Amino acid sequence: MSVLPSFDPLPFFDKARVLVVGDVMLDRYWFGDVTRISPEAPVPVLKVSRVDERPGGAANVARNIAALGAHCTLLSVVGDDEAGLCLEKLLGQHGNVTALLHRDNTISTTIKLRAIARQQQLLRIDFETQPSHEVLNAKLVDFRNKLADADVVILSDYGKGGLAHIAEMIRLARAAGKPVLVDPKGEDYARYRGATVLTPNRSEFREVAGGWKSAEELNSKAERLRTELQLEALLVTRSEEGMSLYREHEILHVPTQSREVFDVSGAGDTVIATLAVMLACGQPWSSAVHIANRAAGIVVGKLGTAMVTRDEIVQDLKSDE
Repeated sequence: MSVLPSFDPLPFFDKARVLVVGDVMLDRYWFGDVTRISPEAPVPVLKVSRVDERPGGAANVARNIAALGAHCTLLSVVGDDEAGLCLEKLLGQHGNVTALLHRDNTISTTIKLRAIARQQQLLRIDFETQPSHEVLNAKLVDFRNKLADADVVILSDYGKGGLAHIAEMIRLARAAGKPVLVDPKGEDYARYRGATVLTPNRSEFREVAGGWKSAEELNSKAERLRTELQLEALLVTRSEEGMSLYREHEILHVPTQSREVFDVSGAGDTVIATLAVMLACGQPWSSAVHIANRAAGIVVGKLGTAMVTRDEIVQDLKSDE
């Protein structure tokens, strides 16, 4: 088992180039107050006072990369609709993000609508449809064209159908010598075989590997999965228990940073984005995981899908001194 390293000064990320492919969505928030129960049904009535819109899914990964100061190319599919235009406009506000969004007029852009009162989520409503094969094939062509310019590849799978060609993308990236980081979804992890690292959260890992009753059993299941999928590493994010990195002959447990948690939505996006830019800058696994854990600790203190900057991480590291 490894011991956490003494950390050198955090590198600047302006030279890092990350290619992100995956399912994008528009996160909409309706903020307001609840002062009464509806006379029509026993549900609270939210009087909306503010509406906020943010990039979600793989788009949130992209803006986290940009917030850290790195450069990101984002490949995804949206509908030919108002939500798709809104998402494109929001991504355009991040100068370090090049968004190549294929429009599919047969689908609606995925939307996650959240109703929030007093920083508590009352309800979430999802709108989603799967993209067409023709648009997905066009995205694969873009992937081949953009691969050479990337230092690291992130495949952000939210189970919305945008990564139908993920096995081929992994094969192409690994053949080109590019590390591939995958944020997985669902039970079929075989399609991620050959990636550099998978970053499931605790519940996602349990869904695939089954439960465990001890640290030894968890370690055994993680190593078995890593070996079966021919991964260089497996990073399991474990909420209040921190993170665990599994590599050949190495296990690294990183404890969580104790702080108030407002919202865990999008924390996995921050983790994989930070891990990617650290690896793109040539940082070792131990340092990359340590900083990704720090970034996660910061972002859960913010409401909704949020970003973490390099300066925030630097300040967080200084708080230990």
